[in-house]
Amino acid sequence: MLDAYNVNVSFHKGTVNEKKALTDTSLHLDKGDFVTVVGSNGAGKSTLFNALSGTVDVDSGRIILDGKDITFVPEHKRSVYIGRLFQDPLMGTAPHMTIEENLAIAFLRASSNKRFFSRISRKEEDFFRERLKLLDMGLEDRTKSQVGLLSGGQRQALTLLMATLVPPKLLLLDEHTAALDPGTATKVLELTKKIVNEKNITCLMVTHNMHQAIEMGNRTLMMDSGKIVLDVKGKERDDYGVEGLLDLFAKKSGSRLDDDKILMAG
Repeated sequence: MLDAYNVNVSFHKGTVNEKKALTDTSLHLDKGDFVTVVGSNGAGKSTLFNALSGTVDVDSGRIILDGKDITFVPEHKRSVYIGRLFQDPLMGTAPHMTIEENLAIAFLRASSNKRFFSRISRKEEDFFRERLKLLDMGLEDRTKSQVGLLSGGQRQALTLLMATLVPPKLLLLDEHTAALDPGTATKVLELTKKIVNEKNITCLMVTHNMHQAIEMGNRTLMMDSGKIVLDVKGKERDDYGVEGLLDLFAKKSGSRLDDDKILMAG
């Protein structure tokens, strides 16, 4: 479903500050895979997401999504079939537009119906309300409210809904609960699991919580210095547990994972 072949990404090429962010990184995802991604700061997690979404150009390598070579497809065209959530809840919505208008834009961008909307139909209003009910935040009764009036958790939940209103071929979750309070983060994670499982969406999720990494989805990747050094799934992942995966990571990478956020997360 997704294949990345020997992807290389560098920053500040040809200068003394040149940095190799991804080195010959290869990855295969099957349809419906829900993969958590762990690594210290600078390990290459966000750069991998940026390469997949088209935010950065690759130096070399190929990216194939659902049989189509998207290596040189621009970001705005990939956004039709790749959804992405960021750590900052403010990044995924237009604050001065209503909840309903934000949903309408997301729906039209990702659907095959490319008409320009001057008014939202009653059928679309009903559809949006039904989907908003899934959030269990009362937003279905506030569709005419400006998104800027919502809390961070409400905006992130809305962004998740927008990204999956029309199921994307690939969903990228870049620490999408890290800026939320623990209670709201738990709620958004449960919502994430529900939507991803119901719609069988292929998903990559960056997290700094090792327990979360092995409890979510069916597979975990651990990255270091721009490379995927560990890829475990299913029963093997469960059997290793947190300490076992950290030990295996140390053997594979040659160094211990030293990110306090990861090591202290329970």
